[in-house]
Order: sequence, then C-alpha cells, then structure tokens
Amino acid sequence: MLLLESEQSRVIEMAWEDRTPFEAIERLFGMNESDVIKFMRRNLKPRSFRLWRERVSGRATKHVKLRSDDVTRSHCPTQYKQR
Repeated sequence: MLLLESEQSRVIEMAWEDRTPFEAIERLFGMNESDVIKFMRRNLKPRSFRLWRERVSGRATKHVKLRSDDVTRSHCPTQYKQR
C-alpha cells in the first residue's frame, strides 16, 4: 500500500498515541496490527522502533477488545489543537 507522506506521518502519529487503537488505524488506512508493525519498522530508526514496540506491547488501550469500559475516546484532548 502506498501512502502519501502526510498519511505516513499520520499513521506514525496514531501508532505512537496511547489511546489510538490499532483498529482505528485499520479503519482509516487499511493496515492491521502486523502491517503497522512492519510499517513502523521500515519508517523509524532502529532505536525508535524498539522504544515504540516496548511502549505498545501489551498496552490494553491499543486494542479495542482489551480496553476498559472507562475509556470512551480514542485520542488525547490536546491531540487536535490548532497549530
């Protein structure tokens, strides 16, 4: 799948966000979790990729089915602030 540079940047941003589940990335860009992992491996520096994998591995908020019912939104309140 070929993405525009702005779309690539958005996928990386969404993947780093704690509250954005992999299902949201799949819905918007058609990339499942394993596709996102491959994408991140190709587009991040090795150290950044390792830090990202460490961060998201086992994180319940990255999977809709594992989320607590208390989590009702998929982004941080400051995520879409005006630039």
